[in-house]
Amino acid sequence: MITKAKRLQDVQEYYFSIKLREVAALRAAGKPIISIAIGSPDLVPSQKVLDVIVDAVQHPKAHGYQSYQGLLEFRTAISNFYQRNYNVRLNPENEVLPLMGSKEGIMHISMAFLNEGDEVLIPNPGYPTYASVTNLVGAKPVFYDLTENSNWEPNFEALSKQDLSKVKIMWTNYPHMPTGAPATKKLYQKLVAFAKAHDILLINDNPYSFILNDKPLSMLAIDDADGQVLELNSLSKTFNMAGWRVGMLLGNSELIKTVLQVKSNFDSGMFYGIQRGAIAALNGTDDWFKKNNTIYESRRKIVWKILDKLNCSYDKNSVGMFVWAKLPKGVKTDEIVDDLLYNKNIFITPGHIFGSNGEGYIRLSLCVDEQQLKEALSRL
Repeated sequence: MITKAKRLQDVQEYYFSIKLREVAALRAAGKPIISIAIGSPDLVPSQKVLDVIVDAVQHPKAHGYQSYQGLLEFRTAISNFYQRNYNVRLNPENEVLPLMGSKEGIMHISMAFLNEGDEVLIPNPGYPTYASVTNLVGAKPVFYDLTENSNWEPNFEALSKQDLSKVKIMWTNYPHMPTGAPATKKLYQKLVAFAKAHDILLINDNPYSFILNDKPLSMLAIDDADGQVLELNSLSKTFNMAGWRVGMLLGNSELIKTVLQVKSNFDSGMFYGIQRGAIAALNGTDDWFKKNNTIYESRRKIVWKILDKLNCSYDKNSVGMFVWAKLPKGVKTDEIVDDLLYNKNIFITPGHIFGSNGEGYIRLSLCVDEQQLKEALSRL
């Protein structure tokens, strides 16, 4: 038997990859499982976007290799989108890099800048892929605490007292997943100042800024961000295009060039039709966000009722497509998750998969239609 690589010793299979097999087996056995766990939009892209991609398939150049940097028209659409919505000016020639999803970007960034033994600041709780990829490239995850008492923001005083001499990258994610804590200009300013003071490359993962949030912000808009900050964004949540795998990396041209050194060895460009569809999405109007958010807002009210039935507490000012909730005192996370799954046929996400500070919390998704949410509520 061929032994697996040592780099996998500290990396586990992604939680949802494992758990969804169990959910599929329960459904196959006849269990009427309602999943309120996954952040995969069930809504569809706009009809205009769908029409554009259908037409693009017939283009004579659609089936060949595409540019490693993506179509210039696509990069220009991204640049215009950032200017219009975030007041951030980006050169589409060299400060915008399309990605096949943000998760790909996390790997490419890590491979581009991290050496074995480098340290990486990772939020706890936070997106598990940050730590997994850090381990895969031989760097060392250093977790920094986010807690409800601090509004899920870093304790910069405590961080500054640590030995940061080996830290090369810091991952941030605001609006925050899984808690829904919103981004603020003041927080972004603190993060940029901290990164600059300690010579750390700051990577902000920003896919949720238009979901139930009327104040979208980009960290690239902060003074001194240039050369210190890269930002990831995605069309997955904003435009209901998760399966299309369309993301983007934005920032200083030299940093982007470094990431391209890695990326250009991994793929041969994004499918032409998908790029054309993405252009159509990015060039849409604000009515698109309002329409989506009306649906999410209605669903969230039902999710709040579900959480009330579970005697959980939650923040009604949080944003994004999830609701993060604190369990009643004394209730173990896995106990309630398993009880709901096996006795009520409801699948939710345990907070501890996002880090130790997620113990005692659960996360519910808004990517579920109202009929199913009402059915889940009735089961309680």
